Amino acid sequence: QVQLVESGGGLVQAGGSLRLSCAASGSIFGINTMGWYRRAPGEVRELVATITSGGSTNYADSVKGRFTISRDNAKNTVYLQMNSLKPEDTAVYYCNANVISTRLTYSSYWGQGTQVTVSS
Repeated sequence: QVQLVESGGGLVQAGGSLRLSCAASGSIFGINTMGWYRRAPGEVRELVATITSGGSTNYADSVKGRFTISRDNAKNTVYLQMNSLKPEDTAVYYCNANVISTRLTYSSYWGQGTQVTVSS
């Protein structure tokens, strides 16, 4: 079994910054792509950013230039540095990891979500 534990959400004023972290633990042989998604009230969950094990990144247009995704493969941890936050960034942010287990099975896991609220 694999668990994803997120931290770093909170309340911040517009223009401020937050850093989210997500640590994966459990029966992990390796992790391919990791990413962050978000769901605003009344909206569907959307991709924010992803990063491969080799460090290639992909961002939603709405966060390009403001958010930076990174990962520490030794710690099975992914980060999301969020700068110049806007009220429209308010959402529950979810971590995702595509994990190869120690049994060499491949599964996608989600964190429990962390609330980010940006006040105007």
